[in-house]
Amino acid sequence: MGNGSSGSTEGTNTLALVLVSLRPKQWTKNLFLFAGILFSQNLFDSRLLLKAVAAFLIFCALSGAMYIINDFADLERDRKHPDKSRRPIASGKLGSRRALAAAIIVLSLSLLLAHFLAPAFFLVGLGYFLLQLTYSLGLKHIAVLEVCAIACGFVLRVVAGAVVVAVEISPWLLICTSLLSLFLALNKRRHELVALGDEAQAHREVLAEYTTSFLDKAIGTVSALTVLAYALYTVSGRTVAVFGTKHLVFTVPFVLFGILRYQYLVHRKGEGGSPENVLVSDMPLLVDVFLWVVTVGIIIYKG
Repeated sequence: MGNGSSGSTEGTNTLALVLVSLRPKQWTKNLFLFAGILFSQNLFDSRLLLKAVAAFLIFCALSGAMYIINDFADLERDRKHPDKSRRPIASGKLGSRRALAAAIIVLSLSLLLAHFLAPAFFLVGLGYFLLQLTYSLGLKHIAVLEVCAIACGFVLRVVAGAVVVAVEISPWLLICTSLLSLFLALNKRRHELVALGDEAQAHREVLAEYTTSFLDKAIGTVSALTVLAYALYTVSGRTVAVFGTKHLVFTVPFVLFGILRYQYLVHRKGEGGSPENVLVSDMPLLVDVFLWVVTVGIIIYKG
């Protein structure tokens, strides 16, 4: 009985460590999948909403599997990182072979379920997998291209959310998504460069190619383009025709405040390393996002 109990406990611990390695905190990024159903004015269609929720859960599993594969590829480098060294794989609590096997199982199941949900959704999920695999194997070492790959991952999330409910999504919204994700990725690199100092290159090779001056200029350019692109989206003829209102332009101040508040947190508070943590820990930013969502919802569903 003792051996059986020990084996059961070990199995439970392994499952818990695998779950941690799937990085549940990062799953908030997959909320981008709901853009399609929100902006197509189908949020209250229960059938489509269930499909969108299923797509969200599948993408959480898919992205989680890719996090494990990335941790497996960066094992030796993560062991030297002050924070990443505490992750289950890097710390040795979860064996690398077990972690990789778990990732393959989760990846296979998520792609299989994606195919059952919608063939087009499966193709986008497969494209996301290939993008992330390419990123892990080489793209992450190429300056600028690596942050563009991160932005592309968010665009694919939006596309996935649109195809699963079979709706068309505005090209402007895809542009805004790519710019916003590029803004977040550049700020994350700046945070890493400043926080890690002389050890930056040892933890992420591509940081040797960046300077804070370059990143600040890039962030300034991308942040301006993000607000401009969103403003143009709200007043474009297609947007006004689809929603039957010009009032979406009144949501621009929320976007502008969010961009400026985030930059303030990066420059003055030393944050930005984990965008998902910044969003839930800074009350003004959290309230701003909430008000934006509510205002957009009221305008496009009641406009």
